[in-house]
Amino acid sequence: MENKIIPYGRQNITEEDIQAVVETLKSDYLTQGPKIEEFETAFANYVGSKYAVALSNGTAALHLCAMALNVKNGDKVITTPITFAASANCIRYCGGDVVFSDIDPKTYLLDFEKVKLLVNASPKGTYQGIIPVDFGGRAVNMEDFRALADEYGMWIIEDACHAPGGYFTDSSGSRQNCGNSKNADLAIFSFHPVKHIASGEGGMITTNNKELFEKLLALRTHGIVKNADLFQNTKEFAAGAADQDKYPGWYMEMQTLGYNYRLTDFQAALGLSQLNRADQGIKRRRDIALIYANAFEGKPFIKNQSGFVDGHAYHLYIIETEDRVGLYNYLREHKIFAQIHYIPCHLMPYYRNLGWKEGDMPNSEDYYKHCISLPMYRTLTDEEQQYIIQIVSRFYESK
Repeated sequence: MENKIIPYGRQNITEEDIQAVVETLKSDYLTQGPKIEEFETAFANYVGSKYAVALSNGTAALHLCAMALNVKNGDKVITTPITFAASANCIRYCGGDVVFSDIDPKTYLLDFEKVKLLVNASPKGTYQGIIPVDFGGRAVNMEDFRALADEYGMWIIEDACHAPGGYFTDSSGSRQNCGNSKNADLAIFSFHPVKHIASGEGGMITTNNKELFEKLLALRTHGIVKNADLFQNTKEFAAGAADQDKYPGWYMEMQTLGYNYRLTDFQAALGLSQLNRADQGIKRRRDIALIYANAFEGKPFIKNQSGFVDGHAYHLYIIETEDRVGLYNYLREHKIFAQIHYIPCHLMPYYRNLGWKEGDMPNSEDYYKHCISLPMYRTLTDEEQQYIIQIVSRFYESK
């Protein structure tokens, strides 16, 4: 094991995946073909939403969500500092203002009570939306956020990039899948290689709102509409001739400023193949999490850990510990490439320049001083995991 590199995450590509991509490469469509809708339909069914829109990546998904919800200059949107920067940046793309709120130090999720205090302290209409993040794969209780958002007239984007297959249990005892959009206006996912479902790059938006769904379809492709029922120009103009009773077959309209955020068919084929065994991947990740949780239970060098939580999708397995820098370097010396998730967004230079400073988010800042993500992916072997646990323990036993 001493000479084997163990990354914090990695993709799992099978022969079935390769064959699915090859078949699509040999087909008539490399992009804008039938695999896109096939993937969208299968993914919507998987999470339990009515609609899904495939996109080039998770950041594009966040950007289009903000556009579809008409985020504009001066709009205030609440999110967590412990997330990848795109969760906040999508609001800035549209000119809105990001308002960070602190995390719960036990779950690492956006603290509902802190958000509630923040919203209650201002007049209705001060905040336009909330972006909770299912960080590390742990599901946010979206039911609570939905009730608060409804009371104050806010929308919700659920950032579920870490959590396909994750869920929480609502007040009625029902399981609510991450991204099913029952409690969010829109939800987003990523298909980056280290995620549960990989398509190289790629993203997905899910929603139960038909109007938002149709806006997203246009925004994904330059703002172009091909549905004759939605055309704004006359049939005569479209055809270039008088007295036309229908629009010609070639006609389309760019009705708003959109982007080219499309996913290719061969990426969709890979994503669809990976989706077919997603449940197996979740089961393996939960098995790995349980082994970590038991191994570190009661250890004096552990300040906090992800533990084993029902409904957790385990994109990451995080421990908090003293001398995090020392452990990080020691693991790397033994070719275990752990990672840090994340540097608090509000302390990135860009957001510091907007007025955020150290001390604003004490829980997030304390978390950052101690957190480290241990290797977590479906092909991690039992032998590799035991070696990781052994090296972590050895580091602290030697101190």
